[in-house]
Amino acid sequence: MITIKSGAVTLVTAWLYYRSFWMLLPLLPVWAWHFKMMAEEVARKKDQEFLLQFKEAIQAMASALNTGYSVENALLEAQKELRLLYPEDARISREFLVMARQLRLHVPMEQILEEFAGRSGQEDVENFVAVFAAARKSGGDMISIIRNTANQIGDKIDVKREIDTVLAAKKYEFRVMAAIPYAIIGYMSLSFPEFMDSLYGNIMGIGVMSACLTMYLGAYYLGARIIRIEV
Repeated sequence: MITIKSGAVTLVTAWLYYRSFWMLLPLLPVWAWHFKMMAEEVARKKDQEFLLQFKEAIQAMASALNTGYSVENALLEAQKELRLLYPEDARISREFLVMARQLRLHVPMEQILEEFAGRSGQEDVENFVAVFAAARKSGGDMISIIRNTANQIGDKIDVKREIDTVLAAKKYEFRVMAAIPYAIIGYMSLSFPEFMDSLYGNIMGIGVMSACLTMYLGAYYLGARIIRIEV
């Protein structure tokens, strides 16, 4: 889907700015850049969704530990509960299914969690596993550690949601402003074709349109960076 969207944007750019589909080849870097930005946005959303799922998972583990289960059995109970909360193809469901299978094969708990943290690529998960492993070795309060981790992740998610709410209007304005240059060129091409024809098919016109496109891409990049806030 991302490939199609990026290709459509590049196709429209080639036609509006140069009136030539042959310009798709020189504009391949634009396609790659747009594809990368969209892929990063999708990845950020998936990571945020996974973090929320992980919060639910460790809360389920804390509840199981509180009722007297061992750490290993608490993980198995959490895996059963996650099956009720999320579909089987959800990332957290797949991860806990893998860990449950590893437990049944008598893989050490520390190794299971370390491999899980490595696959997740999430700093919060890695920190949780590190503290969890240290507390288990030293005999720390596992329930308190898990609950504190869940609270910290929940606070982080809440802050991110508040930021997204504040920036929602700005992101919408940015998308509208990003589409305006295309709308103007399209309108001018339809309403005043004789005026716009001088910008196509000659070196001077190509130079002018290339300069406009370069400035547009620079402004788009700056705008995208401004509305992107990491938590």
